[in-house]
Amino acid sequence: MSEKRKLVVVITRGLDDERSSVAWSIANGGINSGLDVSVFLVSSGVDWVRKGAADAVHLNPLDPPMKDMIQKVIDSGCPIGVCPPCAKVRGYVENDLMEGVTIVGSIAIHEPVKQGAAVLTF
Repeated sequence: MSEKRKLVVVITRGLDDERSSVAWSIANGGINSGLDVSVFLVSSGVDWVRKGAADAVHLNPLDPPMKDMIQKVIDSGCPIGVCPPCAKVRGYVENDLMEGVTIVGSIAIHEPVKQGAAVLTF
């Protein structure tokens, strides 16, 4: 059996930008398509995984609620990494983040890329 193809989704946009909804939707679609998906959050994108932050956000009425799309990524066992300096500047520590999300350096995306992952940035 061949190894699953990999997709890294880098999210740079926060709670007020519809491109974030697209990014999480594409990550979910990748999971549904059988891809090995990783998500890496930088800049204001890290706000998505602060506990409770996405609960009432629904940027695109045609997409599922944001909290549901994020939870599906977590429930599917796909890694979600948060840029350490981006978390630090916002005062976030791992305990502030949703269960299953880690603060990790860019090595989190370098490894899948070295293995041939496609990378999409929003």
